[in-house]
Amino acid sequence: MVMRFIRADMRIRGTYEELTVPQFRTLAFLDRNPGASLSELAEHLGVTRATASANTERLVQRQFVDRCDHPEERRRVVLKLTDAGLEHLQSNRAQTRKYITDLLGSLTDEQIVQIDESLTLLKQVFEQQPGTR
Repeated sequence: MVMRFIRADMRIRGTYEELTVPQFRTLAFLDRNPGASLSELAEHLGVTRATASANTERLVQRQFVDRCDHPEERRRVVLKLTDAGLEHLQSNRAQTRKYITDLLGSLTDEQIVQIDESLTLLKQVFEQQPGTR
């Protein structure tokens, strides 16, 4: 539900015309994992390496991502955000956060505490599951 909300907000603001959700997720992943491989990105997105490669190529063409060969493994590709990619990601994150902040501004302090406690509990539940990172 939250992701649907964020996607709808991106559509309204025109972000979708600039980036697809997988491209946006790629920028966010590379922000958290600079130097990640194409295989790691594909696994994160839940797509094939070919799909991740095509997705990344569009970001390379827009100069949001640098793709270069790994210095020690000839067949491995290393992916990094460019300054333009980081700026685009940060700008979109800030806009979305502001919108969500405005929405949550109408909640009482008690409701905010309930949300915080619920999210903490949910995080704990998922962290206890095998295979979580």
